[in-house]
Amino acid sequence: MFDWRSPAEWRRLWRYYQAGILNLLFGFGLFALFLSLGVNVYVAQTCAHLLGMTFNYFTYSRYTFNDNKGSKFLFFISYIVNYFINIGFVTLFVQFMSSAYLAGFLSAVLGSLINYVVLKRFVFFVQKAE
Repeated sequence: MFDWRSPAEWRRLWRYYQAGILNLLFGFGLFALFLSLGVNVYVAQTCAHLLGMTFNYFTYSRYTFNDNKGSKFLFFISYIVNYFINIGFVTLFVQFMSSAYLAGFLSAVLGSLINYVVLKRFVFFVQKAE
């Protein structure tokens, strides 16, 4: 899963979160924009996720996993799964929080942790860090 002793693994994880911060800002920015325009929280999450998926493919494939050939199809499938995970988190969080913004932000953060493992193992096929 994660080789804690490998410097290459730590570099990849660092690059993932560098790209992830940019992706998060992009996706959350879209989510917040849609909410500010009066769009329903679930529609806002769906639209932000779909638009962010394309943006994310380029940042992850070119920056984080640039040494591995990735599958666009598997990336798409992983983001469908990631979408349902994020919707599940949003659904859970809006039950307990008064801020849809905070619910969307927390769902994105937790979803990113799961997404790293999925992208590494099943999309970009990184088996072992150097």
